[in-house]
Formats: sequence, C-alpha cells, structure tokens
Amino acid sequence: TRALEQLGFTKEQWQTGLLVREIGNTYAGAAMIGLTAVLDVAAPGDRILMVSYGSGAGSDGFDLMATDKITEVQTRAPSTRSYIERRVQIDYAQYVRMRRKLATH
Repeated sequence: TRALEQLGFTKEQWQTGLLVREIGNTYAGAAMIGLTAVLDVAAPGDRILMVSYGSGAGSDGFDLMATDKITEVQTRAPSTRSYIERRVQIDYAQYVRMRRKLATH
C-alpha cells in the first residue's frame, strides 16, 4: 500500500481491489479476483489500473477503461463481495476431512 500512496493513489481508489487481508493470498489469482471486485462497482468511463507482481517472476500491468456496457454485465453474476460475505470459515481439521487427506479406519 505504501507504493500506491507514493504514486498518488488514494485509499478509496485501491481498497476495493486489495482483498488479500480478507481472503488470504490467492497468489496468481489475486490480481484477477481484485479486478472482479473493482469491475463490480465500476462506472462507465472509469479507468482501472491492474498490476500484478510475482516473487522473482516479474510484473504485469494493465490499463483498462470501463465501457457503457459495464452496468449491463454487473448484474449477470453475484458480486465478488457477495461471495466473500457468504463464505464459511472452516478449521484445518474440517479441511482435512473434506479433502479426504487422512485415511479413516
């Protein structure tokens, strides 16, 4: 977040797409999940900068512009925020059972 502020972005501009603190590090998926959250609330004409960084693997940046169709497509699927809000937290023991990681006798 320090780099964003040094580049002149306000918290309101980047907080919607920065979801790591809420959902954990999804690694390669982080930029795309953040982008879906931003597109969920974007308005026609909004300019969106998406930048990813991989440890040692380089960086990619995309400069996007929301078109007039954004409001039409925003209602076609549940929002990223709605998926986050309806998640069910499980502990490691539940995860192991669900994934059948341990043999039962």
